[in-house]
Amino acid sequence: MPTTRPTTLKSAITVLLLVLTAVLIPRAASAQNTSLLAVSHKSPFNCGKTFYANNWYPGHNPSGSIDWQDYGGDDIDGETVRATAAGTAYFYDAGSTSYGQWIEVRHSDGTRTRYAHLATMVRSAGSSLSVGQGTAIGTVGATGGATAPHLHYEQRTSTGAMDTSPTVDGVTVSLGEKKAVTSTNACSGNPYTPEGVCGSGYSVIDSAALSGGTTYLLYNSGNGYNCVVTMKSTNLGTATAVSAFLEPQGESRTTDSGNYGYYAGPVPLNAANQCVRWGGSVGSSSYTSPFEHCG
Repeated sequence: MPTTRPTTLKSAITVLLLVLTAVLIPRAASAQNTSLLAVSHKSPFNCGKTFYANNWYPGHNPSGSIDWQDYGGDDIDGETVRATAAGTAYFYDAGSTSYGQWIEVRHSDGTRTRYAHLATMVRSAGSSLSVGQGTAIGTVGATGGATAPHLHYEQRTSTGAMDTSPTVDGVTVSLGEKKAVTSTNACSGNPYTPEGVCGSGYSVIDSAALSGGTTYLLYNSGNGYNCVVTMKSTNLGTATAVSAFLEPQGESRTTDSGNYGYYAGPVPLNAANQCVRWGGSVGSSSYTSPFEHCG
């Protein structure tokens, strides 16, 4: 039946063209795939803390930034400020104007977050620090142009433009909205590390497990200093008894002890070519080493 061949051939060519089109022309990424690439943010406070996120409108500069404020009877002044997502933190000080002491964290996707009017920062202005989500970077204050203690917080795109409806811990706070947000940041373990507490150049050379934490001995081969820090693993964020000490042989012991939320220390001392006695405690659980690590 020769009359059916042109139709059959035409159909085959059409199918082939459709297949080639599907293979050769890339499809746009789905909304689901795109969302998987975005950095998600948690509240900038300790696990379980609830504060108001106030996206003032109009009159807030820059528009779309959040003022974190007291909620109920919980005073925000002095609260620990944590990175809302992982990245590299850069530390600045504008003095008695503008942001005052402030930090910008640049994230893996090019976006940025800013934290301003801080009372303290974990590094001096001009420094930088690699941070994870939940790493403590400062405390709430009223430096710069603030009239009362609060945390000024911004989410910016990779071009520097403001996200005027930022989302933290799954809560979107659009222009003109004020919402209470409970933090789930740093809820799964101590966000600090022994190396981060002691500083650049230190490496762990020994440790001792405690009930409720671990005490660590570190060494910096660049300057001959040892450093001891005791890290809590329970009651995180709650001030409980913890200590760390270091004693170079033939010298007096230096101890840091008190009621702390996450760790005691650091206790750094020059102990090049000396034996050291070291240790610490969490609650009633304690460890004291013999004189050792004499090299």
